[in-house]
Amino acid sequence: MAFTADDRTEITELISMHGHLCDSGDLDRLEELFTPDVVYDVTDFGQEPLLGVAACAAAARAVGELNPVGHHVTNIVLTEAAGDRVHARSKGLGVNADGTVGSVTYEDTVVRTPHGWRISHRTVRAHRTPLGGRL
Repeated sequence: MAFTADDRTEITELISMHGHLCDSGDLDRLEELFTPDVVYDVTDFGQEPLLGVAACAAAARAVGELNPVGHHVTNIVLTEAAGDRVHARSKGLGVNADGTVGSVTYEDTVVRTPHGWRISHRTVRAHRTPLGGRL
């Protein structure tokens, strides 16, 4: 099936919706974003990968008040892959309650499902040094 402009719009909105659901505490709606068996790789933060939507919601609840108050996504780049799959790369900014900000890159595999596009794998990479550490 051809990757269309409508697909691009739907996937961009899917990625953007992550921040809205998390910031409003609607963690019971994460199945609108992720496949049931999603792999959410947060090893860059010293954690084991989260396996499944329930594990993602439980992890966010466990972090509690240390969660960012604002998740902002930008610079979404989509690349078509084989078999109704798309590679998405985007930047994320997390604004904390104390005003500090963190920056990440999201590397997503997005798949077409009977319920629409969903993220099946997400790797979150923290930015800790300028220019990717290539100074």
